[in-house]
Amino acid sequence: MSKRTEKTIVDIAEELQLSVSTVSRALNDHPNISARTKERVKKVAKKIGYRPNALAAGLRNNKSKTIGLIVPRISMFFPATISTIIQNKLQEFGYNLIICQSNDSYEQEVALANTLYSARVDGLVVSTTLYTTDFAHFDIFRNNNIPLVFFDRVPKDYNVKVIKGDDYRGGYVATTHLVEKGCKDIVHISGPLTCCLYSDRVAGYKAALQEHGLPSKKNRIFYQELTRENAWQTCEKIFGQQPYPDGIFASNDTTAITIIEYCRKMHLRVPEDVKIVGYSNDPRTEIVTPSISSVDQYPAMMGERVVAVLMELINGRQSAEPRYSQEIIPIQLIERQSSAGKSKTGKKKLTLS
Repeated sequence: MSKRTEKTIVDIAEELQLSVSTVSRALNDHPNISARTKERVKKVAKKIGYRPNALAAGLRNNKSKTIGLIVPRISMFFPATISTIIQNKLQEFGYNLIICQSNDSYEQEVALANTLYSARVDGLVVSTTLYTTDFAHFDIFRNNNIPLVFFDRVPKDYNVKVIKGDDYRGGYVATTHLVEKGCKDIVHISGPLTCCLYSDRVAGYKAALQEHGLPSKKNRIFYQELTRENAWQTCEKIFGQQPYPDGIFASNDTTAITIIEYCRKMHLRVPEDVKIVGYSNDPRTEIVTPSISSVDQYPAMMGERVVAVLMELINGRQSAEPRYSQEIIPIQLIERQSSAGKSKTGKKKLTLS
C-alpha cells in the first residue's frame, strides 16, 4: 500500500501559476486578494485534497486555537451538558475543543494532562476525578502561564480559577425540604469525601438536621461511588431492617431513580412512605413515575462562565499569575412528586431565603 502524499500550498501555486504567498493569503481570505483569485485557489485546494496544517500554523504564531477539557465521564448528564455548552461557546470565539474523559482514574487524569500539554492547547478546563487530592500534574500549565480553569469538582487549596456549584447550600436546601415535608429520619447517600462536591453536600445535610433539631447519625450516611449498582446495594442495607427512613437525600439522580425502583420492589409508596430528593435535575427525573424532586445546578450557566473566565485569561484581561479565585454558581430545588405532600406530624413549612 503506497504512502499518501500530503498536498501543500506549493501544489496549488504550481497548478494555478501563482506565488505561494498569494495562495496562502487567498486561503486566509486576505482583503488584498480578489474574490476571483480566492475562488480559484479554494476550488483547486478542494480538488487536490489540500488540508491546512493547523499544527504548523500554531507553532508559527504560538497559538493552537484549541482548548483541552478533562471530565470524569462523558456519559453522565452534568459533565455531558457542560461539555456541549463549553464547545458551543468556544466555537463562537474561534476555538476548537479536545474532550477527554478520565473515567475517574487519577492515573489517567495525569496522563491526559500531559498529553494535552504536549498537544500545545491554549488553555485547559478540568473537572477532576473523585479521588484527586494531588494536583501537581497541572503545575506545568501554571508554570508556563497556560490558562487553567477548574469546574464542578475542584481543588480547595490550589492556586487556580475555580467555578463550582453551591453544594453546601444544595445539601442544606434538599434536607430542609424533606424536613418541611414532615421527614424526621433522613438518610443521605453521598459520594466519596475526597471530592469537594460531596463533603460540601454532607456538611449542608448535617447543618439542616442540626438547625431543625434532628440528630445526624453515622448509620444514616453512606459514602460510595454513585452508580446504580452501589445504590441498589445500599438500598438493601437501608431497608434490610426496621425502622425504615421516611426521607432520603441522594447526591445524584441515578441513585434517586434506583431508590424509586427499589421501593417499588419493596411495595413502599413514594412519597407516602418515603420521600426522595436527588441532585443534578437530570431530565430522567421528570419522566420516571413518580417524578423526582432534584437540585438543579444550572449547567448552562456554569459552562458559559467557564468559557468567559477562560477567554479573559487567554486575552490577558485577568492576571496570568496563578492564584486561587472561586466563583459560585447558584442552585435551585425543583420539587416534584417524590417529595410531595406532608405527613400528619410534619412541621410548619419553612421558608428558604
